[in-house]
Amino acid sequence: MLSVALFVTCVVDQITPEVGVAAVRLLEAAGATVEFPSAQTCCGQPACNAGEPEAATRLARHFLDVFEPYEVVVAPSGSCVAMVHHWYERLLTGRDAERARALAARTYELTSYLADVLGTVELGSRLDASVTVHDACHGLRNLGVRDAPRRLLAAAGATIIELEEPETCCGFGGTFSVEHGEIAAPLADDKLAHAAATGVRWLVSGDVACLLHLEGRRRRTGIGPEPVHVAQLLAAGLAAGRA
Repeated sequence: MLSVALFVTCVVDQITPEVGVAAVRLLEAAGATVEFPSAQTCCGQPACNAGEPEAATRLARHFLDVFEPYEVVVAPSGSCVAMVHHWYERLLTGRDAERARALAARTYELTSYLADVLGTVELGSRLDASVTVHDACHGLRNLGVRDAPRRLLAAAGATIIELEEPETCCGFGGTFSVEHGEIAAPLADDKLAHAAATGVRWLVSGDVACLLHLEGRRRRTGIGPEPVHVAQLLAAGLAAGRA
């Protein structure tokens, strides 16, 4: 049986643990045994974004120590996986950089691992729902994750209606949304307006931070469908698939 280490990410751990539970359910539905290394902490992305490379480097080295023993690492976040893939080699040197390259090669975003690596889109989930998909920037641009969540949703029976400019940033961008709210808020409002125009029930994405940013603006404006992580929606459909 496949063995997978779940990197749950800070935001999921602290704010939306239900996304982590959903990720485990999907991986198990695909036939994997999931392990959760309890020593895991942050991947270092917030420190890197904030211009603190020394702190980010310490966290990157700790990530290597925790996850290096595992053959496969999966996270329900393209953003954090992109950090491992594209920044660890820049932060680390010598033997640690080599370790980082090796670990990055077996670290995957959840939907990409299921659909692209395992080739498994039929998980037994059944969804009678209309959805639109926001392509989060790091997953799309750094990892090339676009088709995988759509293939999983379609296999579950969801009706996918593409929103206008699905690849445009929602405005979160980590510390960007904190430092540049005058830009971040209108970007989120545009994304929600485009999603509302589709008439769907759910606005789906693979990054919790983007979804929290969009939900915050949705509460203030009352515009747009409900944001939800793709893992949560698919996991909710597993019960319907068994009925």
